[in-house]
Amino acid sequence: MRDEHSGATACRCLHFAFCILNYRMTVVVTGVICTNLIKTYGDLVAVDRLSFQVPRGECFGLLGPNGAGKTTTIEILEGLLEPDAGEVQILGLTWRANERELRQRIGVQLQETQLAEKLTVEETLRLFRSFYHRGRTVDDLLGLVELESKRQSYVGKLSGGQKQRLAVACALAGHPDLLFLDEPTTGLDPQSRRQLWQLLGEFRTQGGTILLTTHYMDEAETLCDRVAIVDHGKVIAEGSPRELIATLGAPRVVTHQGTLEDVFVGLTGRHLREE
Repeated sequence: MRDEHSGATACRCLHFAFCILNYRMTVVVTGVICTNLIKTYGDLVAVDRLSFQVPRGECFGLLGPNGAGKTTTIEILEGLLEPDAGEVQILGLTWRANERELRQRIGVQLQETQLAEKLTVEETLRLFRSFYHRGRTVDDLLGLVELESKRQSYVGKLSGGQKQRLAVACALAGHPDLLFLDEPTTGLDPQSRRQLWQLLGEFRTQGGTILLTTHYMDEAETLCDRVAIVDHGKVIAEGSPRELIATLGAPRVVTHQGTLEDVFVGLTGRHLREE
């Protein structure tokens, strides 16, 4: 009887240890975990029990019409907003317990980044680089976003596209493990968009994780391993762009190849730029 009891106890201990190990491995390999997020503003439910996960090394796209809850969600994940309910883990850590460490390990490009217009481009990058214990040099950052010729230009004198590229350089200043990009290529010309795509590809080859929102479906198809389509604060579809396009089925009359934009409009009934 004693041997049977000892054996059963050993089995339970092993099972418990395996569960703990499995949980820790999940945390280590997951960049973002959000579970049942809720955020309300009065009677408006901006985020409604939204859940998804982003493995480390993946580029994940959060897509949806204006007002769908994308920016609210990403600001919660960035630690800028407190959810009313739900759980968030970033790189295995929580904002409540590990804010200082997380600030050192993430990069953020906001939808409307407001930079000091009376600083030069170089001064702006030196300022952002000073916030981090580790990171790239100012020269490296200027080269990454091709703003070397604007080094001594005031931010207020830059074009919209140049300001956007500067905002991305600021997000990369701390050599982050996880990059949050909220509509990163808005206002960029086609050549600058392609250059930024290449830069984000290089970031991922070095083990970086990306969570982005975008209004460009071709961008999501090119960059993202998986996407979640959000409407009314809920995830209504999730998968790789190829998987979601496959759900369209074969058209009765072949007019064009199915695209992620077809999936989006079919699911939400709305175009991305609709107000």
